[in-house]
Amino acid sequence: MMPALWVAKTGLDAQQTNISVISNNLANASTVGYKKSRAVFEDLLYQNVNQPGGRSSADTTLPSGLMVGVGAKVTATQKSFTQGDVQTTDNSLDVMINGAGFFEVELPDGTTAYTRNGQFALNEEGTIVTTGSGYTVQPAIQIPDNAVSITISTDGQVSVQLAGQAESQILGQFNVSRFINPMGLEPVGENLFTETQSSGAPIQGTAGQDGMGTIKQGMLETANVNVTEELVNLIQAQRVYEMNSKVLSTVDAMLTSLNQNT
Repeated sequence: MMPALWVAKTGLDAQQTNISVISNNLANASTVGYKKSRAVFEDLLYQNVNQPGGRSSADTTLPSGLMVGVGAKVTATQKSFTQGDVQTTDNSLDVMINGAGFFEVELPDGTTAYTRNGQFALNEEGTIVTTGSGYTVQPAIQIPDNAVSITISTDGQVSVQLAGQAESQILGQFNVSRFINPMGLEPVGENLFTETQSSGAPIQGTAGQDGMGTIKQGMLETANVNVTEELVNLIQAQRVYEMNSKVLSTVDAMLTSLNQNT
């Protein structure tokens, strides 16, 4: 009966991790550009008592074996990069990618990170940066202090209308990157992802071309979290956790009965 205790223990650990993943999705339901995660489970090694196909006599073999499982574990958390809903804003520096791709930002150590959060702002020098952390959006684009309006086209080109000038001035163009396996990216917080060996190298391109999504100004991509779905998943995880707890209680009662009758 002791193995059953450890099997139930692995189930409790796995569901505890699952609930943590679900709770993180719900906590970020209002986070712009957030991509939901799901826990990936697998069963553990088996105790192979009788091998399927083993000899039961000189002329017969076992049609099935006797293999006892020892539990389950969470092996990965998998991101879903489905498109979030659109939230319209009045901020000219709010942008979103409609389709595949990520904005590039420069981290303080000089490395590049990637984000779906297009909540941008200007720093003290007029450079376009991320709102939350002030990281520079790549390439660095500086807005003149006499700019009357800012326009960002669907291909990421940034132009401004200067005071006293009839024609707009093009300042630069946002970098957009995509990955062969975006689920291989490493989330590092602050709505950022970093490249890993599993994600593959970034494929840079122009928004709206070669499979890249288009850029929409004055819009933001909300989290792709379906609150109702997450609540259903939470209820299911809770019930599985309770059933594993029931296994512990049942084994404990059996051991107590055995101990009292010995």
